[in-house]
Amino acid sequence: MGGGVLVMQPADGVCQITINRPERRNALDVATYSQLGAALLAADQDDAIRVIVLSGEGKHFTAGNDLADFRLLKDAASVPGIDFLRILSGLSKPVIAAVEGYAIGIGTTLLLHCDLAYAGKGSTFRLPFVGLGLCPEGGATYLLPRLSGSKVASNLLFFGEPFLADLAREIGLINEVVEEGGALGVAIRRGEALARLPVQALRKTKALLASHGRTELDAVMAAEEREFLACCSSNEAQTAFDAFLNR
Repeated sequence: MGGGVLVMQPADGVCQITINRPERRNALDVATYSQLGAALLAADQDDAIRVIVLSGEGKHFTAGNDLADFRLLKDAASVPGIDFLRILSGLSKPVIAAVEGYAIGIGTTLLLHCDLAYAGKGSTFRLPFVGLGLCPEGGATYLLPRLSGSKVASNLLFFGEPFLADLAREIGLINEVVEEGGALGVAIRRGEALARLPVQALRKTKALLASHGRTELDAVMAAEEREFLACCSSNEAQTAFDAFLNR
């Protein structure tokens, strides 16, 4: 699969899906979301694949949603990024994220739906929704407080300030901080270890872990999507988009 997504098999039983827009710091547009969703579903349905590793090409994981696309959501019925997150959160096979550089916006929230995540020590995370006139998406208002506690989640979501890999590890967003540039190697090695485990036992364990709070998560994601779409058409969001794109 070309264009915005690369798919390869770096080890037996491991599928690596890479966001491939390094010239845009791997910002995610509508086409890339569609390709990512298709690649994830194909890997999930392939009996030869036991584990999925999600990474970014070049220096960054992803700088988040391509803001130019947010203008297209003014009269939309759904949010492509949230459609992608629904696919990610519904996979039957373990997903491991390998983070380097920027993990901004959905680049942070998607980690809430990965089973494991490793980040280089130079990684930067950020949830800048409110400052853009938007509300969080992808179940962040439900999943993040469960990880970090409500006070930390409120601080990260209200102010949208950057935070580093050590804090991401402390609040449980990632499993481990590794040497800069080493996240992908660690993720693939952990993927190989998972791929050697009994298949059905691993999938059933993932399914059981995911089942707790699933009804609540689905409801929150739907509510966030409604509010997100309403925000996209607001004057304050359109003003924030203009300011960002014309800076």
